[in-house]
Amino acid sequence: MSFDPTTLRYNEAGLIPAIAQDAASGEVLMMAWMNAEAVARTLDTGQVTYWSRSRQEFWVKGATSGHTQALVEFHLDCDRDCLLLTVTQQGAACHTGRRTCFYTAVQNGEEVETSTPMVEH
Repeated sequence: MSFDPTTLRYNEAGLIPAIAQDAASGEVLMMAWMNAEAVARTLDTGQVTYWSRSRQEFWVKGATSGHTQALVEFHLDCDRDCLLLTVTQQGAACHTGRRTCFYTAVQNGEEVETSTPMVEH
């Protein structure tokens, strides 16, 4: 059965959340948004392409920073309203220069940063 990106369940803005996970370690790296065209571009090129809500344009992860995400596997959840992308991450995934965007933990009611930037941003 061939995959058709238009069969996914996008929100009212035509977007679907996409979670990027490191294929080797399983670490969750980031969450961003895709539309049907970003999904198609990602599957066609193997380079993860997202939709920037703030800039209203496509962005290929790492096109300007060099911190690229090469697609390893593309998964959709049972409701077809969320994506899981396993990727090979080069460099930092987060715009703050950290490996992951999920670097703040809540411990005993306090926010604690669990990592420092690996690169300056």
